[in-house]
Amino acid sequence: MENERREGPLPMDESDLTSAVCALCAKDERYRPEAYYFVLDALDFTARMLDKAAKQGPERHVTGKELVEGVRVFALQEFGPMALTVLNRWGIRRCEDFGEIVFNLVGKGVLGKTDRDRKEDFAGGYDFEQAFRHPSRAGSRADLRAPPGRDQ
Repeated sequence: MENERREGPLPMDESDLTSAVCALCAKDERYRPEAYYFVLDALDFTARMLDKAAKQGPERHVTGKELVEGVRVFALQEFGPMALTVLNRWGIRRCEDFGEIVFNLVGKGVLGKTDRDRKEDFAGGYDFEQAFRHPSRAGSRADLRAPPGRDQ
């Protein structure tokens, strides 16, 4: 992964981020602004859960699969039994929507990506109804870290 090309995010202050999100919402009406801010917060949450928040470059990178699981944990923590309702209201109805949002943010320079990152990385993560309406049956993982020696 060391030789992997990485497209990084542009330095951005809060007004730049707001402008980017507004432009994305005008171009892609599927998602509300809250969806973009939520995914960014969930990304930060996931990086902290995986002990990647203080790292730089490829070591900080969160994969699509890691983010999908981190989003689930974060949404349940933030919204509890209302998580599915809140996400649906923002236009998020399946794991693939997280990939669409992430890649929209990459396209605006808000987030970076590696050559290995694909929208398809977000596919098939979990069934929304099961994961958010019946989380105890969704096979939750309290620890998002991969077992030692496994390549993420």
